[in-house]
Amino acid sequence: MDLSFTVEDAAFQQEVRAWIASAYSPDLRAKMAMSKNGYLDKEGQVAWQRKLHEKGWVAPNWPVEQGGPGLSPSQRYILNMELSAAGTPTVSPMGLSMVAPVIMAFGSEEQKKRHLPPILASDVWWCQGYSEPGSGSDLASLQMSAVRDGDDYVLNGSKIWTTHAQWADWIFCLVRTKKGVKAQEGISFIIFPMTLPGISVSALPTLDMPVEGQQEVNQVFFEDVRVPVEGSLVGKENEGWTYAKYLLQFERGNSYAPGLRNMLKKAKKIASAEQTDGDALIRDADFARKVAALEMKIDSMDATEQRIFSSLSAGQAVGPESSMLKCQGSETQQEITELLVEAVGAYGAPFVQDSLAIARQGANADLPMPDYAVPVTPSYFNYRKTSIYAGSNEIQRNIMAKMVLGL
Repeated sequence: MDLSFTVEDAAFQQEVRAWIASAYSPDLRAKMAMSKNGYLDKEGQVAWQRKLHEKGWVAPNWPVEQGGPGLSPSQRYILNMELSAAGTPTVSPMGLSMVAPVIMAFGSEEQKKRHLPPILASDVWWCQGYSEPGSGSDLASLQMSAVRDGDDYVLNGSKIWTTHAQWADWIFCLVRTKKGVKAQEGISFIIFPMTLPGISVSALPTLDMPVEGQQEVNQVFFEDVRVPVEGSLVGKENEGWTYAKYLLQFERGNSYAPGLRNMLKKAKKIASAEQTDGDALIRDADFARKVAALEMKIDSMDATEQRIFSSLSAGQAVGPESSMLKCQGSETQQEITELLVEAVGAYGAPFVQDSLAIARQGANADLPMPDYAVPVTPSYFNYRKTSIYAGSNEIQRNIMAKMVLGL
């Protein structure tokens, strides 16, 4: 295992830091400081992603022939690390990191030409149609039907927990195209516009209480939606489960440590400003113990991620390690949001529903809390989701038990 950066890698790291310092404007930083989930509103998201695209870094994992930057594994790791450490907006993964790799691997040449360029430029916003009201962790039990009628599929059913569906131009969906067979063998992977007749989007309430239009998750209903088979079906009919599993390795195999360090840095900064028994909270022995425990946990995650990075550099694929990172990373995120709530103390009680609106309009001097406390409680509630989405952590532990321990 070689974890050292080359001279070229070190130079690239400095280039990334210099670009972030220039591109990540004070206005964007102020908005992100008020974000409860790592995203901005759609306008802000698209603006940031287009900045990355202009630099050539919005899709670091894409191959050069499809518009990728041709970065080495170490450079991709460095770029992700520096963006996370700086607290930049999270790039929406639905198009760039999820459906695009599936189209590249299994789509037709026409689908590649049509969809990949606008995904790369953030001209088209995508959402994911996987989970259903009765099919979440047991995704293979999905029931949304796609019945052939001439040259079309006719879709009926619904998808749930659909992130930012209200912003989406297109959706990629798993649908049931064959019954009477093993569940995994009757699923197809299709893509189509969200503007088709018969599609409706309904916001789902979440604990962080988003305002209308800014909700993170939705339920999407499909009533006799006609989708042409030609151009919509990715790969072969009834082989969508294979493509779904391929996609999930991109959804789960993220680097967590740099972002966790940034979250913990915020908690330590707040604890340095807040007082307890006449002294800074950061000096409280019990609070300091919690900080130290989290620092050790993040250090261990960083070492694990670097081992995986070393394996990737040697041409090896990520396997069940992605499940391990997802479990540890998501649960550590939740622990840090709990520490943040402890750090702000009573300031966490007045719940601010739309912290991004405050960032857009300028801080209101009448708020009964410092600016840094505004998004803390909404963020705590929002991050309850992280151990559930992308396959619940219970499912991830089953994967590890089977693939690592052979149970």
